[in-house]
Amino acid sequence: MSGPAQRRITIKEVAEAAGVGVATVSRVLSGGSASPETREKVFAAAARLDYRPSALGRNLRRQRTGGVGLLVPDITDSFYARLADGVLSCARSYGEPVTIGVTGDDPEREAELIGALIEQSMDRLIAVPSGDGDMWAPALRAGLNVVFADRRVRTDVPSVVPDDRAGVLTAVEYLAGLGHRRIAFLARHGQSQRVTAFLDATASLGLPVDRDLVVHARASRDSAYAAAAGLLQNHSDVTAVLAGGNVLGEAAVLAARELDVRIPRDVSLIMFDDVPWAELCSPPLTVIAQPAQDIGYRAAELVLRQGRRPPTVTLPTRLVVRASCGPRVAPRRSS
Repeated sequence: MSGPAQRRITIKEVAEAAGVGVATVSRVLSGGSASPETREKVFAAAARLDYRPSALGRNLRRQRTGGVGLLVPDITDSFYARLADGVLSCARSYGEPVTIGVTGDDPEREAELIGALIEQSMDRLIAVPSGDGDMWAPALRAGLNVVFADRRVRTDVPSVVPDDRAGVLTAVEYLAGLGHRRIAFLARHGQSQRVTAFLDATASLGLPVDRDLVVHARASRDSAYAAAAGLLQNHSDVTAVLAGGNVLGEAAVLAARELDVRIPRDVSLIMFDDVPWAELCSPPLTVIAQPAQDIGYRAAELVLRQGRRPPTVTLPTRLVVRASCGPRVAPRRSS
């Protein structure tokens, strides 16, 4: 009589035993680059735990569970909630269930979730990527059918993205037309394309290109608030701010109120993403509207549709002018 089935060791357990991250284990076991010492640690831990990574590939080739995986940084962010709604709407029309994972914009967490989806034999994945292009190489080598949404980190993976460059340029042109020259950008992890677009736009319009005016926040509301407050406190010469997302815009509004910085009299503010509270804010916020639901829907179409797929689908953004921007005034005095 055979004994009970042995529990399968997970990639996370191998990572803990080797003292490295999940992404490192995934990279080493799929033939990616790593130092000899790291490779030795990973292979030793895998052997000690009797981990068989090839089983993932066999399962993926042999059978599918159906359904679609969706990885987003933050499901409480209304942009990603609407993106997820678009994915769900499209998947429903195909009769496919969706499994949602939240990465927290942490590449290690992202790698862990990808490993779990592969182990479940799910082979279709839509992701707002947290890791860089190299981080996704193991998943692609394992045969995962991936479509990126909102961010593009590899040219060989189909992506559905908003037109960041046009959106940023339109916003900066609008602010420059109001006389603003010291314009800051509040960014968060994964927004390198928007940062590049911002720096290019300021340069093309003859505005000062000051990288100190690009302030980065981690993927949390506390970090966004700290970044916004630090910007307003340390750069009293800034007369306009472009926030890279609705969480950053919310943080800018809260920090301005706490610091008695008046919008738009002291600082003009434009925010990426049109959310319901933006119009209800006092004053109502000028925004760069981006089609979150359409991004999700189109990404789901690409991952579910058979046949040739376009490498990149770029969806338009538009500037919605409200009352949070005004003519440039004299810079605020430092406190």
